[in-house]
Amino acid sequence: MQALRIGEFARRVGVPATSLRAWEQRYGLLHPARSAGGFRLYGEADAQRVAMMLRGLEQGLSAAEAAAAALRSAPALRSAPALRSAPASTLRPQTGELPLARQQLIEAFNTYDESAVHTVLDAVLAAYGLETCLTELVLPALSAVGSGWERGEPVIGQEHFASNLIRARLLALARLWGRGGGPLALLACVPREQHDISLIAFGLVLRTYGWRIVFLGTDTPISTVAQAVAVTGPTVCVLSAFAPALFEAQGPALRRLARTAPVLLSGPGADAEIAQRLRLPRLGGDLVAAARELDNSFGPRPQTP
Repeated sequence: MQALRIGEFARRVGVPATSLRAWEQRYGLLHPARSAGGFRLYGEADAQRVAMMLRGLEQGLSAAEAAAAALRSAPALRSAPALRSAPASTLRPQTGELPLARQQLIEAFNTYDESAVHTVLDAVLAAYGLETCLTELVLPALSAVGSGWERGEPVIGQEHFASNLIRARLLALARLWGRGGGPLALLACVPREQHDISLIAFGLVLRTYGWRIVFLGTDTPISTVAQAVAVTGPTVCVLSAFAPALFEAQGPALRRLARTAPVLLSGPGADAEIAQRLRLPRLGGDLVAAARELDNSFGPRPQTP
């Protein structure tokens, strides 16, 4: 997330600016930078603390307790076992910390160490923010574990452990991602598609652009998607699959759905050939670029005087 002034930041995180100012003044929750003109600018780390505070409030904590819990997570990188070489505030991807964290995460998956998984995730989230955590840590680590299974190595247990743990963690970050007043994206996996972690990650990144998310998950009948479209009236409907054949099997239903809402294909199965054959647009594979592309195409436009 680029640095934002309070109004745009409030829109993106779905919290009124008055509440954000109060949380900043009373609890020190937000740590804005200053623009050359003296304006407060809020970034990804601020958005993560807001998300953590909202989760605490949802769990029944008082505002003070929720803020304290959110702030306690911020210095997690300093206590991560092999990430002590630099303070969280000074870490950057080129220092080599991210490859080290990625290896730690893979090792935690392989040893079924849930506590270590959360320690690494907390550390990288605090130091780098959501987008980098997803694209440079979580998804590559999951891919590495999955690749071992594909090579015939006896790691199917680790893959299931990793997938279930990461999925639960991402959905925890996704709480309240339907709040706010931004455009609405309906996300679902097509029938027979069981992999939804990348789609959840995409929704989380899209949320940082101010979008609201309705998430239907794995193996969703297109008729169910159509019913949800009729009820929610989304700005766009993003459907995911890992194999082009899964899109191909739903071709007529997808074209009917596209008459009621814009439909975009996503995931490894959304190659150029299947998109052309179905006459439906597709999103690229990079999460951040795909979210930016979608926001540029369908997001709100500044009003001209």
